[in-house]
Amino acid sequence: MTTAEVTDRAGALAMFARHKSSLSKVVNVLADGGYTGEPFAAGVKALLGATVEIAKRNELHTFAVMPQRWVVERSFAWLEKCRRLWKNCERKLETSLQFVTLAFLALLLRRY
Repeated sequence: MTTAEVTDRAGALAMFARHKSSLSKVVNVLADGGYTGEPFAAGVKALLGATVEIAKRNELHTFAVMPQRWVVERSFAWLEKCRRLWKNCERKLETSLQFVTLAFLALLLRRY
């Protein structure tokens, strides 16, 4: 999570740089169409040594299940089950980030 003036690509690269040591086994980064472009792919390659795979829609306004996009959409659906995350009313970014972390921890604990 970042503030509004940081683009998604810049935020993702900053996250990769911050957590580089724990992402050493990453070989391929799966992203949606918003992350297209050579600068992002080159940044991921420089930071992690990984390739970037973009999951794009084939045709506009047609429905087709795309396995890679489904993983991301499923994760967002799990987060939306937490009532506290429906609307961001927190004053600090760290608080919002901690609530997302708690939501995923609760999900994992229920499955354990």
